[in-house]
Amino acid sequence: MVKSFQGVRLAEPKRNTPTPILVRDHMSTNLVTFHPEDTIDQVLEVLTKRKISGAPVVDESGGLVGIISEVDCLKEIIKGKYTNTPKFPAKVKEHMSTDVMTLSPDLSLFDAAGKFLELKIRRFPVLKDNRLVGQISLSDIIRAFPKLKHTTW
Repeated sequence: MVKSFQGVRLAEPKRNTPTPILVRDHMSTNLVTFHPEDTIDQVLEVLTKRKISGAPVVDESGGLVGIISEVDCLKEIIKGKYTNTPKFPAKVKEHMSTDVMTLSPDLSLFDAAGKFLELKIRRFPVLKDNRLVGQISLSDIIRAFPKLKHTTW
């Protein structure tokens, strides 16, 4: 839009609109995933080795069917204590959470942070067109904000 000032035409100054800070820019895309038929032993080994606290569970076609966490694995560990079994042969499908909340990669990081507070969970799988494209954790959110303190939100 152009404004006129005493016969002189002046262009309106550009408005600096901040670039949105999105989940896609801070999510993990090189994911560890498990399958429903994997054992809790396998999960515990990978979680420990990779120093992560959980991961998505996918079917043969790569579709998200659940999420498995350290807390889910505790159920099998406690069962092993009572049965005096050193191995945890239960399948992921027996302990995974299937009511999984997901986020869009196009969601703002601030809205994602609000979801973490509201739902009190540690990770969200990120889906685009019903396809798993990443995962964002509470730690990813926390790590993102110090890097952003000199930007306009």
